Parts: sequence; C-alpha cells; structure tokens
Amino acid sequence: MKKVLFVCSGGMSSAIVEQALDDEAKKAGVDVTSSAVGSGEAQDAIEQNEWDIILVAPQVKNRFDTFKKYADQKGVEIRNIPPRDYSPLGGKHILDMINK
Repeated sequence: MKKVLFVCSGGMSSAIVEQALDDEAKKAGVDVTSSAVGSGEAQDAIEQNEWDIILVAPQVKNRFDTFKKYADQKGVEIRNIPPRDYSPLGGKHILDMINK
C-alpha cells in the first residue's frame, strides 16, 4: 500500500484531488491511501506518520523547501504537483507520480 500525504493551503482543496487519485488507483488496481493537511499542519503530519510520498499543492509551492526539510529528516520523497494535475482530471498523472 502506498501512503500519500497532500499538503495544501488549508487541507480542504486537496479533497477533490484525493478523490481523483482514489478513482484512478482503483481502476489500476493499486492500493493507495491518502490524507490532506494544511501547510500549518504539515510538519506534525510528516513527523508523526510514515508516508511513501508527500505531494505539495501548487498554492503552497513557495513553501516547498520548508516541507522538504521535514521530509528529508524522515527520508520521504516529496514533490510539487504541477498546476495542470491539481484538478479532478489529474488523478492519473498523480498516480503516475506516485508509482515512479
């Protein structure tokens, strides 16, 4: 099972992207679980859980280096989500990012 953490500005906007990822993962037969947090909760979420990958939403990409420090301390890969993929249609692209 792949464990994915989405970091966005308030933790709410990623719900649509999470659903798109879940739909694509089911179609592909990939077991994925995800959670979304706001940027203010990112440090705690990264430090307190075991994630396979952390995906940063476009609206908080300016804080990527801060999140990367926390991810690096835990040995977790972290990536920015391209703006074109941060939508209900981006599930396939996000699943591809996770599988790479």
